[in-house]
Amino acid sequence: MARNIKKKQGRRGVKKRNFFLYFCMMALSAFLAAIAAFNLYLASLPPISNFDDIKPNPVTSIYSADGEVIKTFTVFRFEKVSIDDIPPNLKNAVIATEDKNFYKHRGFDTAGLVRSVFANIRAGSLKQGASTITQQLARILFLSNERTFDRKIKELIIAHRIEKTISKNEILELYLNSVYLGSGTYGVMSASKTYFDKELDELTLAEAALIAGLPQAPSLYSPFQNPDAAINRRNQVLKRMYKTGYITKDQYNSALKEELHLSTKPRLYSFNKAPYFIDFVLNELERLGFEEQEISQGGLKIYTTLDLKSQDAAQNAIVNDLNAYGLKAKKTQMALFSFSPQTGRIYSYVGGKNYEESQYDRITNAIRPPGSSFKPFVYTAALQQGVGVDDIIDDSPISFKNWSPRNYGNKYRGKMPLWKALAISSNVAAVRLIKKTGADAVIATAREMGITTPLQNDLTIALGSNGVKLYDMVVAYGAFANGGFRVRPYSVERVENSRGVVIYENSGPKIVKVISFDTAAGMTYMLRKVVEAGTGRAANIAKAVAGKTGTTDDYRDAWFMGYTPDIVAGVWLGNDDNSKLPGITGGGLPARVWADYMKVAITNFADSVFDYPKLNGTEEEAPKEIKEVSEETLQDDDMNFEGFEAGDGQTNELQNHNSAPVVNIDTVQNPAKTEMQKPQRPFSVSEPPKPQTPPLPGSDTQSVPLPGM
Repeated sequence: MARNIKKKQGRRGVKKRNFFLYFCMMALSAFLAAIAAFNLYLASLPPISNFDDIKPNPVTSIYSADGEVIKTFTVFRFEKVSIDDIPPNLKNAVIATEDKNFYKHRGFDTAGLVRSVFANIRAGSLKQGASTITQQLARILFLSNERTFDRKIKELIIAHRIEKTISKNEILELYLNSVYLGSGTYGVMSASKTYFDKELDELTLAEAALIAGLPQAPSLYSPFQNPDAAINRRNQVLKRMYKTGYITKDQYNSALKEELHLSTKPRLYSFNKAPYFIDFVLNELERLGFEEQEISQGGLKIYTTLDLKSQDAAQNAIVNDLNAYGLKAKKTQMALFSFSPQTGRIYSYVGGKNYEESQYDRITNAIRPPGSSFKPFVYTAALQQGVGVDDIIDDSPISFKNWSPRNYGNKYRGKMPLWKALAISSNVAAVRLIKKTGADAVIATAREMGITTPLQNDLTIALGSNGVKLYDMVVAYGAFANGGFRVRPYSVERVENSRGVVIYENSGPKIVKVISFDTAAGMTYMLRKVVEAGTGRAANIAKAVAGKTGTTDDYRDAWFMGYTPDIVAGVWLGNDDNSKLPGITGGGLPARVWADYMKVAITNFADSVFDYPKLNGTEEEAPKEIKEVSEETLQDDDMNFEGFEAGDGQTNELQNHNSAPVVNIDTVQNPAKTEMQKPQRPFSVSEPPKPQTPPLPGSDTQSVPLPGM
C-alpha cells in the first residue's frame, strides 16, 4: 500500500514539474511574441516631422499664497553650444554616467529595460527607470516626469522615433543643451559658467565629471548647496569613466585629488523672489516624493504658503537695518523665519542677507548658541512642575565649585518674582531655576517643543550654551502662542500637473500637545513683560507681542524670538566665521528687525489678542518697579562659562557633551500626548475660552519663595 502511495505522489510531482515547465515556456513565448510585435510596431513608425519646431515642456511655476509667480524654471540661464565645441571629457563623462550603450542602442537599452522591469515587479512600483539619453530627451521635449507605466511606454516609442529622425550626435547635442543641471541652469555651457565661471574648453576633467553627475539629482549634488555630496558624485563619475576606458588610471587618480574651486561671481539664477524659500520648497517637494526633473521640467504649478508682502518686508528690514548699523561685511549675516503657530503655513523665509553671495541657509542648517533666548525652556520646565509666575527667586551671586555665573555688568537685584527675572534676563536666576527643575527636565521640555540639536546635560544650558537651529527655535516658541500645541511648518499647499490636475494637496497641520495650556499662558504672560518693560522693548509695536532676547558670549550671536497670536518669528544675527560683533545684543538690532518686519506682517490679521487669562490684573500695564530699571540694566545678559567644569552644580549624573542625539521633532512626544491631523485651535481669537482650570500659582495668592531659591 505504501509503495503505491509513493508511486502516485511521484507521478503527481512529475505532473507539477511538467506543468511548471509548460507554463514557463508559454510565458517566455508570450514575452518574446510581445517583444517581436513591439519591434514590428516600432519599425512601422515614421520619423518625427517638423522636429526642429518642437518646444520643451510647459514651464513649471511656483506661486506665492496670493498667486504671484515667485519662480519659473525656464527663464534662467540657457546657452546653446555645438556638439563639436563640447570637450570629449564632458561628452564621455555624460555617456559613461547616463547611458554607456548610447551609440549602440536604438533609443532604449533592451537589457537595462528588462532588468528594470523585473526590479519594478519585485518592488510593486516603478523604482528603476533605466532611461537612456534618448529617453531622457523624449521626456524633456514631449512628456511629463510622472512615474507611470503608460508614460514609460510613450517614452520608449518617442525615443525610437527620435532615433529615426536625427543622428546620435544630434541627439547628444540636444540633450546636453536641454538637460537641467541645477541652480537654474539648462545645458552644459550655462552650468560651466554658473559653477566654475569657465568656458567649456577650460574645464578640467574633474569639473567636467562634476557637471556630468548632476542630471540624476541636481539639487542633491549641487556644489553650492552640498559640496561634499557633489565631490562624492564627481568621483563616482570618474570611476565609471575609468572602468569604461575613457580615461587612464593616472588621469583618474589625479582628478580624484583635485580641489573644488567654484565661481564667486553673482549668478543669474539668484535673481528670483524668495530664493532661500524656493530651496526649502524644493526640498519639501522631494520629501513628498517628487523628483527634481519632474519639478523642473514637468510643467507643474506649485502653490505655496509664502506671503510675498511679508517676505519683502523681512528682506527689506534685514538689509536696511544692517546697513543702518554699518554691518556691511559679507561675513555678517542675518536670518528671519516666520510661520503660523496654528496652521503651520510659512509666511516668510530669509536664510541670509544676500543669496547671490551665499546660498547657505542659516535657518535650517546653521547651528549657533541661542544665549538667553533659551531661558524660556527653563522657565517652562519649572511651570510644568507647578512653579508660579509670581513665585520668588533670588537674583544674587551663586557658585558651583569653579563656576560662578554672573549677570550682565555684575548687577544683582535680590529677591524678585519669576516674571521679572525673565524680563530682565537674569543669568543667576535661570541657573538657580534649572538647579531646582533639573537639566533632564529642561532638555526633555526643549526636545518636545521642537529643539533637535544635541544638548549637554548640565546647568550651562540654562544660559543657551549649546547650538540650536533658528528653525527649531521658531517652532518651539510657536507652542507658547498656540496653547501648548507644537505645529510643524510647511511650504507647499498643492501641486497641479501640466493638465491642471491636482496631484498633491496638503492635508492640514500636524499638531502635537507638548505643554499644558496653563504653562503656555504663564510663559506668554512673562514673555510679554520682556517686550513691555524688559530686554525686548525694541520689539514693542503696540500690539499683543511676547518674546525673548538672546546674546552669546563676546557678542558672537544675537537673537530675538517673538510672537503675536497669529505669527511667530525669529531673527538671528552673527558672523559666519563666528567672530565677534561690535557690541550687538539681541535686544538691539535683531529686536528692531523683528519689529520692522512684524509691523507689515500683522496687517494681514485683525487686532487679535492672546486668549489667555489675565494674571494679577497687570496685563494692561507693566509694574512701575520694572519700568524704573535703567536702560543699561536691561542689556541682555550674555553667557558666562568661565571656570565651569563638568559636574559643577549638577543635579543628575552628567553625560558627555553633545551626547543627546539629534532627533526629529515629529517623533518626540509623550505616550500620553496625541497627534492630530486637523484639530480645532485650542482657543479662539474671537471667542476666548471660559477658564476651566484653577488660576496659575500666585495669580490670586501671596507669592512665596521657592525653597532653596
